[in-house]
Amino acid sequence: MAAFYPLIKNLHLATVWITVTLFLLRFYWLRQGSAMLTRRWVRILPHANDTLLLVTGVLLVLITHFYPFTPQGSWLTEKLLAVIIYIALGFVALRRRPRTDRTRWIAFLIALIALVTIITLALTKMPLWG
Repeated sequence: MAAFYPLIKNLHLATVWITVTLFLLRFYWLRQGSAMLTRRWVRILPHANDTLLLVTGVLLVLITHFYPFTPQGSWLTEKLLAVIIYIALGFVALRRRPRTDRTRWIAFLIALIALVTIITLALTKMPLWG
Protein backbone atom coordinates (compact mmCIF):
# COMPACT_ATOMS: atom_id res chain seq x y z
CA MET A 1 0.00 0.00 0.00
CA ALA A 2 2.97 2.34 0.61
CA ALA A 3 3.58 2.38 -3.15
CA PHE A 4 0.30 4.29 -3.49
CA TYR A 5 1.34 6.95 -0.97
CA PRO A 6 2.01 9.73 -3.53
CA LEU A 7 -1.31 9.10 -5.28
CA ILE A 8 -3.29 8.99 -2.03
CA LYS A 9 -1.53 12.07 -0.64
CA ASN A 10 -2.18 14.08 -3.81
CA LEU A 11 -5.81 12.97 -3.86
CA HIS A 12 -6.11 13.97 -0.21
CA LEU A 13 -4.61 17.40 -0.95
CA ALA A 14 -6.97 17.86 -3.91
CA THR A 15 -10.00 17.02 -1.75
CA VAL A 16 -8.77 19.51 0.88
CA TRP A 17 -8.57 22.22 -1.78
CA ILE A 18 -12.07 21.34 -3.05
CA THR A 19 -13.47 21.35 0.50
CA VAL A 20 -12.05 24.78 1.29
CA THR A 21 -13.19 26.20 -2.06
CA LEU A 22 -16.71 24.82 -1.69
CA PHE A 23 -16.96 26.09 1.89
CA LEU A 24 -16.00 29.61 0.82
CA LEU A 25 -18.30 29.51 -2.24
CA ARG A 26 -21.28 28.15 -0.34
CA PHE A 27 -20.92 30.80 2.36
CA TYR A 28 -20.65 33.50 -0.31
CA TRP A 29 -23.72 32.16 -2.11
CA LEU A 30 -25.63 31.99 1.16
CA ARG A 31 -24.75 35.62 1.95
CA GLN A 32 -25.83 36.66 -1.57
CA GLY A 33 -29.07 34.66 -1.50
CA SER A 34 -27.90 32.87 -4.64
CA ALA A 35 -29.96 30.19 -6.33
CA MET A 36 -26.71 28.24 -6.77
CA LEU A 37 -27.33 26.71 -3.34
CA THR A 38 -30.36 24.91 -4.73
CA ARG A 39 -28.40 23.21 -7.52
CA ARG A 40 -28.19 19.45 -7.16
CA TRP A 41 -24.42 19.29 -7.59
CA VAL A 42 -23.93 21.92 -4.87
CA ARG A 43 -25.92 19.79 -2.45
CA ILE A 44 -24.15 16.51 -3.37
CA LEU A 45 -20.54 17.36 -4.24
CA PRO A 46 -19.44 18.60 -0.78
CA HIS A 47 -20.61 15.36 0.86
CA ALA A 48 -19.03 13.15 -1.79
CA ASN A 49 -15.77 15.11 -1.64
CA ASP A 50 -15.68 15.07 2.17
CA THR A 51 -16.22 11.31 2.15
CA LEU A 52 -13.25 10.91 -0.19
CA LEU A 53 -11.26 13.28 2.02
CA LEU A 54 -11.99 11.09 5.05
CA VAL A 55 -11.13 7.85 3.21
CA THR A 56 -7.82 9.21 1.93
CA GLY A 57 -7.02 10.55 5.41
CA VAL A 58 -7.59 7.12 6.95
CA LEU A 59 -5.45 5.52 4.25
CA LEU A 60 -2.65 8.01 4.96
CA VAL A 61 -2.82 7.13 8.66
CA LEU A 62 -2.52 3.43 7.80
CA ILE A 63 0.39 4.02 5.41
CA THR A 64 2.39 6.46 7.57
CA HIS A 65 1.63 4.84 10.94
CA PHE A 66 0.99 8.25 12.49
CA TYR A 67 -1.84 7.34 14.83
CA PRO A 68 -3.91 9.83 16.81
CA PHE A 69 -3.91 9.53 20.60
CA THR A 70 -0.28 8.37 20.65
CA PRO A 71 2.80 10.41 21.58
CA GLN A 72 4.03 10.32 17.95
CA GLY A 73 0.63 11.33 16.63
CA SER A 74 -0.23 14.13 19.04
CA TRP A 75 -0.26 16.58 16.11
CA LEU A 76 -2.80 14.31 14.40
CA THR A 77 -4.96 14.26 17.54
CA GLU A 78 -4.99 18.07 17.47
CA LYS A 79 -5.76 18.00 13.75
CA LEU A 80 -8.75 15.70 14.30
CA LEU A 81 -10.05 17.98 17.04
CA ALA A 82 -9.72 20.95 14.68
CA VAL A 83 -11.56 18.99 11.97
CA ILE A 84 -14.45 18.32 14.38
CA ILE A 85 -14.56 22.03 15.28
CA TYR A 86 -14.49 22.98 11.58
CA ILE A 87 -17.35 20.59 10.75
CA ALA A 88 -19.50 21.82 13.65
CA LEU A 89 -18.92 25.50 12.88
CA GLY A 90 -19.33 24.94 9.14
CA PHE A 91 -22.70 23.40 9.92
CA VAL A 92 -23.69 26.50 11.92
CA ALA A 93 -22.40 28.88 9.24
CA LEU A 94 -24.04 27.16 6.26
CA ARG A 95 -27.31 25.69 7.54
CA ARG A 96 -30.49 27.24 6.26
CA ARG A 97 -32.15 27.28 9.66
CA PRO A 98 -32.64 30.84 10.79
CA ARG A 99 -29.52 32.21 12.44
CA THR A 100 -28.44 35.76 13.07
CA ASP A 101 -25.88 37.27 10.73
CA ARG A 102 -23.56 37.67 13.70
CA THR A 103 -23.79 33.96 14.58
CA ARG A 104 -23.12 32.91 10.98
CA TRP A 105 -20.14 35.24 10.64
CA ILE A 106 -18.59 34.18 13.95
CA ALA A 107 -19.02 30.51 13.05
CA PHE A 108 -17.57 31.13 9.58
CA LEU A 109 -14.52 33.01 10.88
CA ILE A 110 -13.74 30.48 13.61
CA ALA A 111 -14.18 27.67 11.05
CA LEU A 112 -11.57 29.43 8.89
CA ILE A 113 -9.23 29.57 11.89
CA ALA A 114 -9.80 25.85 12.37
CA LEU A 115 -8.92 25.29 8.69
CA VAL A 116 -5.69 27.24 9.05
CA THR A 117 -4.90 25.17 12.15
CA ILE A 118 -5.60 21.91 10.28
CA ILE A 119 -3.35 22.93 7.39
CA THR A 120 -0.58 24.12 9.72
CA LEU A 121 -0.64 20.85 11.65
CA ALA A 122 -0.61 18.84 8.43
CA LEU A 123 2.38 20.75 7.06
CA THR A 124 4.48 20.88 10.22
CA LYS A 125 3.43 17.62 11.88
CA MET A 126 4.22 19.42 15.13
CA PRO A 127 1.62 19.75 17.89
CA LEU A 128 0.57 23.28 18.75
CA TRP A 129 -0.37 22.56 22.37
CA GLY A 130 2.21 20.20 23.65
